[in-house]
This record gives sequence, structure tokens and C-alpha cells, in this order.
Amino acid sequence: MHLYLRTHVAASPAQVSAGFTRELFLALAPPFPPFQLLRFDGCQRGDEVHIQMGVGPLSTRWNSLITDHGITADGTYYFVDEGQLLPAPLRYWQHRHLMQPAPDGGCYIVEDIEYRTASTVLDRLLWPVMWAQFVWRRPIYQRWFGTAAAQ
Repeated sequence: MHLYLRTHVAASPAQVSAGFTRELFLALAPPFPPFQLLRFDGCQRGDEVHIQMGVGPLSTRWNSLITDHGITADGTYYFVDEGQLLPAPLRYWQHRHLMQPAPDGGCYIVEDIEYRTASTVLDRLLWPVMWAQFVWRRPIYQRWFGTAAAQ
């Protein structure tokens, strides 16, 4: 399944890219499921992020590896995280983070996510949950990086 969300903020792509810190990662966490950040290396190729989700015997690990990062010819900053150890029922996870220059200033923070389980039916059932987990980030991004002028 594919999920694509875009948030316009006042900061430049370079400022937003530099702002993807441990503190921002923690601020972006939705209230459910509860999680603990075990490792956050950063957002450059080879960095890892490890989290523990849930509580007690229902807890599970999610480890991601940053597999790519850089700047494209049009000034878009990006990094890509791919799931290495995923909670059930996920079997595949790739999350492209793009910080695209906006024509009228600021930038668009793009969440471009592809995920799969063992079932296309389950993929579709999870889509609203995934959407809610990431739409949660919009106002947080705007608080951290400023609200861009109306488009």
C-alpha cells in the first residue's frame, strides 16, 4: 500500500532537514501505541532508529535503517528509512522523507510511505490507521518549522 502526505511549512528544505533530530522524532510520536525510543543515530545513510512499541508482553520492536539521503538537483532534501525488524503484521516498510522547495517560500515536508503485510486485504484495512498516524504529524511540523503562508 502507498501513503502520501504533504505539509507546507515556512522553513527552508535545509532548515527542515537539519531539524530532523531525536527531539523532533519524539515530538512526532502519536499517543498510540505507546513507545520507547531505544536508539536514534540520525538521518544519514547507515544510521539506525530502534523503538519498542506497546507495553509488557504485548511489546514489539521496530528497527529501521536509513538507506539513502541527499539533495536532488531541484533542491529537495531527502532521506529514506527501511524497516529491518518490523512488528506483525508488517512485512515491508519504506518511508521516503522529502523536503521539497515550495514555489512561494518554505518547503513541503512529504511523507511517502510504502508498506505491505501478507495480505492485500489487511494492507487496505491498515491504511486508515497508517494515515491517522502520519496526519498527526502535520500540526507538529508546523509548530516546529512555522506555518507557511496560504497557498
